[in-house]
Amino acid sequence: MSLRRRTLLKGGQDVIDEPDVGFFNCLCRYVHKKFSQQYKATIGADFVTKELQIDDRLVTLQIWDTAGQERFQSLGVAFYRGADCCVLVYDVNVMRSFDTLDNWHEEFLKQANPADPKTFPFILLGNKIDIDGGNSRVVSEKKAKDWCASKGNIPYFETSAKEDYNVDAAFLCIAKTALANEHEQDM
Repeated sequence: MSLRRRTLLKGGQDVIDEPDVGFFNCLCRYVHKKFSQQYKATIGADFVTKELQIDDRLVTLQIWDTAGQERFQSLGVAFYRGADCCVLVYDVNVMRSFDTLDNWHEEFLKQANPADPKTFPFILLGNKIDIDGGNSRVVSEKKAKDWCASKGNIPYFETSAKEDYNVDAAFLCIAKTALANEHEQDM
């Protein structure tokens, strides 16, 4: 049995000169098992697909990476509608990327217009935990978990695309969350 899912992933940056949160590298690590030090800005949106087995189901994820820059925010509605899950990503070493999460959360709900905004599934990724042995970190795990609790206890993962830490676990949670949401919508 094959099921095609569309899962939206959203980076946490919102201005062009803000440092990259590293979602593109998480995506490359998960789908292609590769990491690159080179920064590649997403222009508009890009997507990849990945097949995986969840229990007895073959699932094809369609994972969208939308541009974080303000000039691309108007494209959101075209990509957000029909998503089964939204993943917000921030850099644990850049407070601004964390501080913009509320804006991204609200913007997604406004543009996606889900049937029940209070229960729509989100997941938060705190990326780049490998940098400087954690000494550059400015957003604590507790602060991130408190934010998740304030948004209805959304799942939280700390990741490192470079070190391949927790990336597969995060995407498995994303896939299962999207499937659960799809099942609830069918009911």
